[in-house]
This record gives sequence, C-alpha cells and structure tokens, in this order.
Amino acid sequence: MVFDGLLRRPGNDPVVDGGEPAPAAHQRPVIGLALGGGAARGFAHIGVLRTLLAHGIAPEVVVGTSIGAVVGGCYAAGYLDQFEKWTRTLTPRGVLSYLDISLSGAGFINGARLAEQLEIAFGKTLVDELPLKFLAIATEIGTGHEIWLTRGRMVEALRASYALPGIFAPVRIGGRWLVDGALVNPVPVSAARALGARLVIAVNLNADIFGRGTTIADHGSDESDDLLRDARAQRSDARGMFGVERFVKRQMVGGAGRPGIPTVMVEAFNVMQDRITRSRLAGDPPDVLISPRLGSIGWFDFHRASDAIAIGALAAERALEPIADAISSLSAPAMPNAAAK
Repeated sequence: MVFDGLLRRPGNDPVVDGGEPAPAAHQRPVIGLALGGGAARGFAHIGVLRTLLAHGIAPEVVVGTSIGAVVGGCYAAGYLDQFEKWTRTLTPRGVLSYLDISLSGAGFINGARLAEQLEIAFGKTLVDELPLKFLAIATEIGTGHEIWLTRGRMVEALRASYALPGIFAPVRIGGRWLVDGALVNPVPVSAARALGARLVIAVNLNADIFGRGTTIADHGSDESDDLLRDARAQRSDARGMFGVERFVKRQMVGGAGRPGIPTVMVEAFNVMQDRITRSRLAGDPPDVLISPRLGSIGWFDFHRASDAIAIGALAAERALEPIADAISSLSAPAMPNAAAK
C-alpha cells in the first residue's frame, strides 16, 4: 500500500545487525474521523470507512453526530460488518416497520423499535470501554449545551445523538434531556481534536445543499396567494364532511404545492444545519474534508443504502491523495536545530 512507509507505530521500529535500533522511521499521526449527520445519507459513512480501511487508514479516534454517531459507533465497537449487512436488506416496507408512530409523546416517532435493534447490536456495551476513542454529540434541550457523550451505555448515547426534534422523542441521560447533536455541531471536527487526533478527516453529508440559501431582496404577495387562500377556505368547509383523520393525514403528507409537516421540519433543519456547518468548518476546518455527492438521496431514503455506500466509497477514493499528503506532512521528522549545526 502507498501508506505502508507512513503507518509505522511507536514500539515497532526495526532492529539492525548488532541489536541496535534502526534510525527512527516516520510515525503516522493519530488519525481522527469526524462523521456528520444527515439521516439516510449517513450510510455513505460506511463506504468512506470501507475505503479508508482498505488503504490501511484505520482511524483511532471516531466522533459522530446523529447518523454519524451510529455508523462511527458500529465501527468503534467492531459491529460495522453486521450493520452494513442490515442496511443493505432495508426496503421501503421494512423501513416503515421501524417507525412506531406516536401522537401522544414529544416526538412523531417513539423510537422504541429502532432502539431494540441497537440493543441487539450493542447490548450493555459502554462508550468508555470501547477499544478506541469514541464520542457522540447531542444537544441539551433548554440550555442549548453541546453535550459530548463519552461514557455510559452506547445505545442511549446513539439514540440521543440522532433524536431529531419533533421526529424522535428526546432521550434523558444523566438528568439531561437530549436531542440531535446536529443542532450545535453537525460535523464534529473540534471533538475529534479534543480526543487527541492529530490529523482529522471529516465527512460532510450535506455538501449538495451548501450555497442553496441566498438573499431575496424584493418580495411580496401576488394573485397566487389569493387563489391559495380561497382553496384553503373551501377545504376548511369540507373538513367536517371528511373527518379529522383525513385532515390530519393531509397535514402530515401535504398536498399539491403545499408541504406536509415532516417536510417542513426536515427542510428547516437542512437550512439550519447548512448554516451551522459552514460556520463550524470555517472556524475549525479539518485536515481533509470528504463531501459525498448525496443530493439524489433524501433524508428518509433508508432503503437506498447500497447507493449511499457506493457514493461514500467514491468520495473517499477521491480523497486518498490529499489524505496521503496530510499523513506525509504530519509524519515528517522534526528539522534539526540550526544552532546545533
């Protein structure tokens, strides 16, 4: 592999004849992987990891937000093979079987069925007992604190990290009510550095929505708004005729020219995450940024795991050269002190 000369770890220096150690070889820097959020697009993280591992790049620090925490946690716990196999079996009908709808709680989806899958995978595994450094990012309700989940049960940490507000119910951990970490740190580069990563590779799943937002400096109502108001009035009159159930369904699914509640929530979250990601990456950029082109895969297209994995693998392949350059740069021996010459 092209990285073999750079992957030597401390304590593995060769010994020359006579029992003396050979001159110190380049030692690879501690590599950290920061995996961003993006729901179903997160399966691309699997492809990224597969490509990195195939080329001898094994992250020793892994941090993740939302779906990034789930994939990163599976890798850290040695469960990536089983997780990938499961994702490739998902179908639209199968995905729906995991969505236990709840209209009486703090989220549209209770999340118990997904939690059962996590329980099967991780059992009583603790974050602080994993073989490598890992943490999941969550957000505390009420305070807005960015919470780094570095200990305790893996299942609860992952559930909290992907608890998209309004969709999943918040998760209580250590006396705090937590929701999706993408509210505060969508691509957690800072956390990877804090855990000791010298070289940070970040994966942003939402690169295709970057730059969508702009400023519309002159806008106002027009005739189309009057037509829409008339149509709403007619639907309001007919509501009693068709019943509350049909009305609620229309509110959730939406209609012609009118988005439903889940669509509004996800699109609003997209806008917010785009702005926060741009700000965080500008303030603390990774050494290498991998940006899979996932615009064709929707947030809830979990049945398209194979497509997302392939896109992630392709993006990682394209990043191999800059990763090699970064490893080489950070592995270079220190220059001799000029005064000692």
